Amino acid sequence: MKLVQLTRYTLALAIVLFSSTATAENQRKIDIDSHVVTKHKAKINGERFSYTVKTGTQPVWSDNGDAIATLQYTYYTRDKVDDTAARPLLISFNGGPGSASVWMHLAYTGPRVLKIDDEGYPIQPYGVKDNPYSVLDVADIVYVNPVNTGYSRVVENAKGEMLSKEQQKEHFFGVNADIKYLAEWLNTFVNRNERWRSPKFLIGESYGTTRVSGLAHELQNSQWMYINGVVLVSPTDIGIKRDGPIKAANRLPYFAATAWYHKALNKNLQEKDLNELLPEVEQFTINELIPALAKGGFIDADKKRQIIKKMAEYAGLSEQFVAQNNLDIPTRFFWKELLRERGQTVGRLDSRYLGIDKRDAGESPDYWAELTSWLHSFTPAINYYLREELNYKTDVKYNLFGNVHPWDRSKNNTGENLRLAMAQNPYLNVMIQAGYYDGATNYFDAKYTLWQLDPSGKMKDRLSFKGYRSGHMMYLRHEDLKLSNNDLRDFILSSLPAKGQAAKY
Repeated sequence: MKLVQLTRYTLALAIVLFSSTATAENQRKIDIDSHVVTKHKAKINGERFSYTVKTGTQPVWSDNGDAIATLQYTYYTRDKVDDTAARPLLISFNGGPGSASVWMHLAYTGPRVLKIDDEGYPIQPYGVKDNPYSVLDVADIVYVNPVNTGYSRVVENAKGEMLSKEQQKEHFFGVNADIKYLAEWLNTFVNRNERWRSPKFLIGESYGTTRVSGLAHELQNSQWMYINGVVLVSPTDIGIKRDGPIKAANRLPYFAATAWYHKALNKNLQEKDLNELLPEVEQFTINELIPALAKGGFIDADKKRQIIKKMAEYAGLSEQFVAQNNLDIPTRFFWKELLRERGQTVGRLDSRYLGIDKRDAGESPDYWAELTSWLHSFTPAINYYLREELNYKTDVKYNLFGNVHPWDRSKNNTGENLRLAMAQNPYLNVMIQAGYYDGATNYFDAKYTLWQLDPSGKMKDRLSFKGYRSGHMMYLRHEDLKLSNNDLRDFILSSLPAKGQAAKY
């Protein structure tokens, strides 16, 4: 069933609280503290129910109590819930840094998703459709846009003054600044919406995994807000180092997955199922490739030839190409080389996508085939959806990618802080979701991060990994949209403590 829209259905209801966004339309400024409410219906996971969407802005406060920015959010709540204290709240961020929350909002967990084909490619007319797999049946969801993404902006004070560029960087644009102000903002959001008693989950994609890993610790230790689960979708390194031989070797399982998808492997390997092939490549990576790379130029010549032959077979490349790169193949070379003889390149964030370059020669693709494909459908969809279905209207431009650079990446201890948050909180579980064809944050790096997150092994029963036959945004493929939401739903429900279960070891 389609969402109930204000202009098309009698059940629609729009209430503008605080101040109307209409004033912003002529001024090209966003109201710093306002929202619109709309009512909708859905059928999710086989169950029909109504829900409410609050779309609005909420200020970021300075230490002096002045509004220095405003964040735009979209907040979904299921109607007729008797006990909100038992109702989980899923807090969703995307990454970049500088990316809006649109990606998971309109393609993964929300009740409305892009009109795309079953493999994730855009189709016209652009728009949205129902998502029967959304986790809204088991959890309320809020999608948050950090400063300069979506409609979120730095704002002027009462004197018409705005933070300087240097002050903005200090307050917003860095690993730790980002975590600190978002934790404060979430405290206000939870207060306003009376969700202190609810079980809370954080989900972040790409750089958003750095954000939510840090937020788990910051919320617990500075806001005294304890989290039940953290979900890392296509994670970054979250401050866990993967340099040298590890960095180079960890690419091979991703290379193998991509070559398998494009039928670029030899007959024996190509006939294997992906789930049979990848464990084989992973074992070779751990047991043979990492030690070989660690020896560098001092590796035995015969052993090097053996490694080159095996790497070439698994990656769908020539032995000459592997040898010329001394076993260390940059991903941009791979995206260009794998299908060079076919005159095609493969995508970075999702290597199922194909591109064509001006010249077949060269070391890297001219453009990212997958990202240009996604922007086809995401850009019109989010602008249509917010304005015409959620009745949130402003002339401020929706930034899918906002200006947040230079970003301060120093003192990134988010992985260690996530481990510490887990140790402090026996309720806290972590799940990683990753696509096998993601060349930007590859799935084997994600596994490695999971293994290194808790070196003691004492919390490994609270850590889990889920892989999918798609890329960075694994949910764009219809089969994985269903599977990943089911995995997320199961994670949320299994992370809720039993009645009377205390948080203790």
